[in-house]
Amino acid sequence: MKVKPYDFHTHSTFCDGNNTLEEMTLEAIDKGFSAIGFSGHSFTHFDLECCIPKEKEDDYFSECRRLQEKYKDKIEVLCGIERDIYSDNTYPDLDYIIGSVHYLKVGEDDFLAVDMDKETQENGVNEYFGGDYLSFAEEYFKTVSKLPDAHKADIIGHFDLVKIYNADSSLFDENASRYIDAAKKAVDELIKSDVLFEINTGAVFRGRQQEPYPSRFILKYIAQKGGKVILSGDSHETKALGFNFENSIKLAKDCGFKSIYTLTKSGKKELEI
Repeated sequence: MKVKPYDFHTHSTFCDGNNTLEEMTLEAIDKGFSAIGFSGHSFTHFDLECCIPKEKEDDYFSECRRLQEKYKDKIEVLCGIERDIYSDNTYPDLDYIIGSVHYLKVGEDDFLAVDMDKETQENGVNEYFGGDYLSFAEEYFKTVSKLPDAHKADIIGHFDLVKIYNADSSLFDENASRYIDAAKKAVDELIKSDVLFEINTGAVFRGRQQEPYPSRFILKYIAQKGGKVILSGDSHETKALGFNFENSIKLAKDCGFKSIYTLTKSGKKELEI
């Protein structure tokens, strides 16, 4: 069957995106999407640049629900949040939660940003991990494995975000046994909670990686263990919505998946590929 595109990992002008929620919705309709979901960055007191400001949260949820009603005859609109493991607020009455790790806690109220920029990441690894990138990766994956317990995440966002600046393998060896073991251990733990793993093309769209998150060896391991995947553009602008959807389906097939998943108001739905 031909799977209609969708995107549930999106960002708007309420956080660090470039377009309004309505602009994103209209673009999804124009592209023939089956559904779109909104997942603004949850409030984090230690990084106010990217998240939805606390005083704007009610406006965000109200706008999500307004668009859900306005366009219900054209597209299914879901209201969610991308909740960092260290975010402060709770969010009732959501259609779904994307759980992500953008920071590692390295002190009482000190946080190391995983993906802010390469220099910040390198400086943090040198300061807090003695320059050992594999220790950094091990701590990252250990933290990712806690997402379902911390926030009841439905979707695991960009599972191996730790590799964001390592496309040329200059920072660490992704074939190192310590790295592979840490990633697989996290997968094993997460599968117990029946989460969906994103095949996330955001870094490809922005020219930081050649292939989506997670890496092929991780996707193959997820398939081997009976895990489930959902496609994602991690879209911060209309042009990124559903980016490389067909290629992501091919990747899923190549890695051993017979189906992908989508979301509906009633929950997740399996789609044969």
